[in-house]
Amino acid sequence: MANKVAIVTGANRGLGFAIVKGLCLKFEGTVYLTARDEKRGVEALTKLQTEGLTPQFHRLDVSDIDSVRNFADYIKTKHGGFDVLVNNAAILEWDEVYPSYEAAKRNVDVNYKSLLTIEEYLFPLLRDGARVVSVSSACGHLSNLKNKKWIETLSDTHLETESINNFVDEYLNSVKYGTFDKNDFADEGKHAEHRVSKIALTALTMVQARKYKNRNISINAVHPGHVKTDMAVGGGEIDPDKAAEVILYLILDASPNLTGTFMWHNRKLVDWLDAEGDYYCKGLW
Repeated sequence: MANKVAIVTGANRGLGFAIVKGLCLKFEGTVYLTARDEKRGVEALTKLQTEGLTPQFHRLDVSDIDSVRNFADYIKTKHGGFDVLVNNAAILEWDEVYPSYEAAKRNVDVNYKSLLTIEEYLFPLLRDGARVVSVSSACGHLSNLKNKKWIETLSDTHLETESINNFVDEYLNSVKYGTFDKNDFADEGKHAEHRVSKIALTALTMVQARKYKNRNISINAVHPGHVKTDMAVGGGEIDPDKAAEVILYLILDASPNLTGTFMWHNRKLVDWLDAEGDYYCKGLW
């Protein structure tokens, strides 16, 4: 039997680091800590090694197609495939509440469009029965939207990736050409770029869950809570180790039949399609 392999993106600090640590303690197989910055990645690796843990490190910039392709080639050559993927890499330039086009595009490229690249190059290496967890947030719930056309599009039970891409591009064009409307979003459209990228991530999770269900691959999105990291506005409320627990649950303990869901940090399964619900991100900036 092939050695089981788990991969965590954006794992040199914060939540990603905590997920790797938890997997090293509980997952029976090889755990890859990946990060865009090799120096910081190696430092994180060394820190875990001093605690007696033995993850592997590989550089991975999820926003760089060549980097993703090279990593996929490495995994294919070294292991033939893998069993767990945690899409954790993300950015939030929180000092720009209403960002420039360039800042909005950076957020969308890293938080959402990188997942399309990962699906293209890494998903073919997922073994049957694999588990994928994409880290979303309260910003990723559909209730962050007020634009009825967008809600209707993303609520389609036959939603396809192309429609998600169209939604994302429509938002970016509104910023680029000065037609952005705060009323299209909850909370006066503050950090709409982050809401759009995380909504798109969650929607893509639902699409992927349908696409790969016949291979028994479990794919879910999760809101880990307002985690105490340097990316969190106001410092966060939940310790990374505590926040990692819900992700480790989805990987290690949840039913393999659980797929296409949006799980809250308390393990509650939230109806992602409840656009009128009180789940949207608020009061963090």
